Amino acid sequence: QVQLVESGGGLVQAGGSLRLSCAASGRTFSNYAVGWFRQAPGKERDFVSVISWSGSGTDYADSVKGRFTISRDNAKNTVYLQMNSLKPEDTAVYYCAARRGYRDYEAVSYNYWGQGTQVTVSS
Repeated sequence: QVQLVESGGGLVQAGGSLRLSCAASGRTFSNYAVGWFRQAPGKERDFVSVISWSGSGTDYADSVKGRFTISRDNAKNTVYLQMNSLKPEDTAVYYCAARRGYRDYEAVSYNYWGQGTQVTVSS
């Protein structure tokens, strides 16, 4: 089992920044790819970003490329999502998720999920 806890969400004005953290406990976290997903009210859960188990591979949704940066510190069992130049359309609950093996864009392929953290961007 892997337990994930997100933090760092909040209310920010458009153009501002937030850094989300995903802290893991349980099994060897460094064996897992970690993804960030987000879900706005009335919408499906969408892929945002993913990082490989080693941190050497990353991918981003087109909507966040150039604005968000994913990173990880396996010594601290933590994955980060730095979000810059935030827009009102980034408003959502953000979830981190983990899966063994290669990184993936599909939420259904992830075995472990955090409880989510709310990000609200005002215009």
